[in-house]
Amino acid sequence: MNGRLTTHVLDIATGRPAAGMALTLERVNEKGGTEALGRWTTNADGRCDAPLLQGDALIEGQYQLCFAAGDYFRAQAATADLAEPRFVDVVVLRFGIADALAHYHVPLLVSPWAYSTYRGS
Repeated sequence: MNGRLTTHVLDIATGRPAAGMALTLERVNEKGGTEALGRWTTNADGRCDAPLLQGDALIEGQYQLCFAAGDYFRAQAATADLAEPRFVDVVVLRFGIADALAHYHVPLLVSPWAYSTYRGS
């Protein structure tokens, strides 16, 4: 099986998928700099329509996902009146891929005040 990288975003303030959240994926180089690999927007289920990376494009190394949580919460009617600047704005998750043949799923559970992640399945 070819490896793949996927994500899923849940808005834990509302208990629903975070539909319409922008995110970017970057590869981290040996000097700590990053190379942009792509931009996506989550669908109605809080997921991207296809894997972020798969097959030969998924290589071992360090990556980071940057989620535009502040922009997402600004657009939500229930949280539109939150103070600026937002407490949670851009959520940057840096993680490693050790096995390019495995499935790496990186969920984000987010509210305007907190976030959490884990390696999913």
